[in-house]
Amino acid sequence: MAVVTTGFFDGVHLGHRHVLETVVSSARERGEEAIVVTFWPHPRAVLQQDAREFRLLSSLEEKKERLLACGIDRVEVLPFTREFAAMKADEYLHLLRTRFGTTLVVMGYDNRIGSDHLTAAACAELPESAHRMDFSVLACAELPDLAHGGAVSSTQIRNALEEGDVERANGMLGYNYELYGVVVAGNRLGRTIGFPTANMQLYEPLKLVPCNGVYAVEVEVQGRFYKGMCNIGLRPTVDGKVRTIETHILDFNEEIYGLPLRLGFLRRIRDERKFPSLEALKEQLVKDREACHR
Repeated sequence: MAVVTTGFFDGVHLGHRHVLETVVSSARERGEEAIVVTFWPHPRAVLQQDAREFRLLSSLEEKKERLLACGIDRVEVLPFTREFAAMKADEYLHLLRTRFGTTLVVMGYDNRIGSDHLTAAACAELPESAHRMDFSVLACAELPDLAHGGAVSSTQIRNALEEGDVERANGMLGYNYELYGVVVAGNRLGRTIGFPTANMQLYEPLKLVPCNGVYAVEVEVQGRFYKGMCNIGLRPTVDGKVRTIETHILDFNEEIYGLPLRLGFLRRIRDERKFPSLEALKEQLVKDREACHR
């Protein structure tokens, strides 16, 4: 038997965790399993709703990791297809009951399920689902607005990141927004001016990258943590044509090509801009490094 919640949970932000806490506490009280039933890929990619522009806050593996860290016992991933999207709420509740032994479905205050987009209150009143299959539906209260002002949502977090406001995004996430990838070879220009950089290729190509600029970041490499400054953008001073994610790791001088790298974004330092010379760029990078140290 299990207490279940269902949804995409992109980013596993504070709003999600409000629901997850209810799932875990209810499961413990009942002596049942706490399960999250999620989907992959994202519905907007399958249904082609702005699929070209849409980006994710978390990869599937990142999402699983964060869900389990919240105390969830098991994460089940269902393939999201057009056929799945056509399933009505009562059919989906039946699936949850029969496949996972669900006794209680926990839903967010604004969560809707099925192609008929039913709320928790509507789902609880379905005669052919909850009553006949002997399980109940619980709606969580709305999470109070945080200090940033406004409701917590994946959309609001994406908007903040696209504006470079990583501090606001982090406040809604409850943790520092991260990018995770592998270090690949670059043009080594940074090394010639005393600022060698690790050029990152993302593991999840649909992961949302914050807007162009220079950021103070926390860097994890080989299980160790460092301060760093990350430049996202086109490198206009050297007429760059491809958007890159390059990080200068402070107080670090090791060969890490081919190794995994994780960046946690702390604060945006400045816009990316074109400098009249490499010397002028170097002078600015010294100031950026001091800002990141602070």
